[in-house]
Amino acid sequence: MKRIETKLPGVYIIEPKVFGDHRGYFMETYSTKAFSDLGINTVFVQDNQSFTAQKSVLRGIHFQNAPMAQAKLVRVTKGAVMDVAVDLRKGSPTYREWITVELSAENKLMLYIPRGFGHGFKTLTEDVEFCYKVDNLYNKELDRGIRFNDPAIGVEWGEVIEHLLSPKDISSPLLEDSDCNYIFGEV
Repeated sequence: MKRIETKLPGVYIIEPKVFGDHRGYFMETYSTKAFSDLGINTVFVQDNQSFTAQKSVLRGIHFQNAPMAQAKLVRVTKGAVMDVAVDLRKGSPTYREWITVELSAENKLMLYIPRGFGHGFKTLTEDVEFCYKVDNLYNKELDRGIRFNDPAIGVEWGEVIEHLLSPKDISSPLLEDSDCNYIFGEV
């Protein structure tokens, strides 16, 4: 596996080694040793998978407040997405900055997002299967969102089709109005 740095310290693109022949391919998507060798020592406790039937569906920007903040390892097993990570840690040198990475079944890239960051994605194809590992269990009381079009963050999603947004994503607050409790150096 290869760890590719992004402009957000701690957020990494992970490129797996893919072994293929005329029959298909094999790749290791996670191992504690391989990730430790990359400097990532997160212990994941839950795997999640979502399916999105339509192209241009936007999901996010989501996170869980501390003490149940979550690091994530995300990948796409069918289709393609524009994946986004946003630094939500007050006091961080990259506070409110974001990156976007295309994740697809074809490129097999993964994105590692540490605690303290918000996450979202927009489907680039129909029939998207999205898988992710998290290092804390889901907690409904601490589940949060930031408005996808918060001008203080400025994610460039391209065209957003309002009727494809969930009620949660439409009603999420702006970052300045949220109770996001991430502090740089504490999450």
